[in-house]
Amino acid sequence: MSNVTQSSHTPTIDQSSVPKCVRVCQNRTCKKQGAAKVLKAFAALPIPDVTVTASGCLGQCGNGPMVLVLPDMVWYSGVQPNEVSLMVEQHLLNGKKVNQMLYHRFHAQGLKL
Repeated sequence: MSNVTQSSHTPTIDQSSVPKCVRVCQNRTCKKQGAAKVLKAFAALPIPDVTVTASGCLGQCGNGPMVLVLPDMVWYSGVQPNEVSLMVEQHLLNGKKVNQMLYHRFHAQGLKL
């Protein structure tokens, strides 16, 4: 048996150079839970090099309003309009997840970015 390793030809991307996109679910359940107000709160705080967009269903109904930050793949659940400024300050501007808001199905508590 030989120890053969194959190099990956997949280019690595420095995620810090990729613009962030914040997707705020606007589907039925999230909308009933206040997602339109969350989207409005993001719109009121323009963030350099970050696109905020309304999203269709993110597939996590009943846990919303759901917010997904790309390319980080960080999911936030139950986001309220008054929490948006904390997300902007801590995650989008300083690169640190807001641990108490992380969606438990995808993030173990206490994980750091």
